[in-house]
Amino acid sequence: MLLLLLLGILLAWLASRILYRKYWNRGLSAQIEFTRRCIYEGERSSMRETILNDKLLPLPALEVRFSASRNLEFLNEARANTSATDNCYKRDVFSFLFHQKIERTLPFTARKRGLYQIYEVTGIGYDFFFRSGYYVDLPQQTFLYVYPRQVDTRRIDVLCRAISGTVLSRRRLLPDPFEFSGIREYRRQDPVNHINWKASARTGKLMTNQFDSTTNTSLTLIFDMEDKLILKYEDLVEETLRIVSSLSARLARSRMSFRVVGNAADTHALPAAEPPFSITIGEGCPNIGLLNQKLACLDSKNIVMEMEALLKDEASSKKSGHTYVVVSKNRDDGIIRGLRSLVLANNEVLWVLPIRPADASSLTFFREPGVTRIPWEI
Repeated sequence: MLLLLLLGILLAWLASRILYRKYWNRGLSAQIEFTRRCIYEGERSSMRETILNDKLLPLPALEVRFSASRNLEFLNEARANTSATDNCYKRDVFSFLFHQKIERTLPFTARKRGLYQIYEVTGIGYDFFFRSGYYVDLPQQTFLYVYPRQVDTRRIDVLCRAISGTVLSRRRLLPDPFEFSGIREYRRQDPVNHINWKASARTGKLMTNQFDSTTNTSLTLIFDMEDKLILKYEDLVEETLRIVSSLSARLARSRMSFRVVGNAADTHALPAAEPPFSITIGEGCPNIGLLNQKLACLDSKNIVMEMEALLKDEASSKKSGHTYVVVSKNRDDGIIRGLRSLVLANNEVLWVLPIRPADASSLTFFREPGVTRIPWEI
């Protein structure tokens, strides 16, 4: 009797080994996908983990492993079975009957700007005897853009008023969306978003806001990501991109056209050595999403042009009466020479200077005709 029992166990083991070796991953799929394609730095989102065993053969145990950037910090129960070193390594164990699908939601917080991708999931299956596992690699195609965090709207309003102050003129050619000057009765050609509904309710007629005008709405934002000193200032570089992203969104909502130029390149673009960053934002902000995607992919280690050279190239482009907003933490002689070249080409220049609070008192007195310096403490 014992011999028959042992023989039955041996046959079951052999059958299990043959079946699982041949069929364990048939009908097996694992998909990891981000529930949103783009979020802002500091926001919460989630991944959806979907595992399917679409066959009659059950899987007593299936271990699913994948890695994600450690800048995506898992929350709550999703933290279980994770280890963080260079990346965050996630490991989940499932048990499947036949034709069964399991879905899990893994919430996380995006701690840093960037483009995050998951390329592969590894599945390790075990039979009823839990002998050594069977391995399979399942390719993935999922990605997440983490945009630069938006800065305080009130600080951006102050910067917008500074921009407006550089282009206001007595000549009334184009309305300036930042300079409110009064209310008048609505005309058919007026933009609907300029209607003042409170004034309309009081007067019983449609009333619209009036704005001061500018002689030239030509505007270029130039940002500097170079961080070449031994002591790195990554926080200031990141704040530079936050300012550019937030200011661009504010300008676009006001239906202004402008360019955004920088001295870094997209590390994910092909070819790798591309020209300096450049994008034009037209009225109605059609390219703000694309701008933020490009900003998300920039790397301060991938500087393709010195800031002085970039500014001098702009100065030599024969623009005149242009307004430049330069966002740079660097205060070396090269950037001063570059700013001066813009001014000598008959342009107005605002220099937004991200600094740490402890460094505010160390700022040397700066006076350069045509350049308005705006310290920006982070």
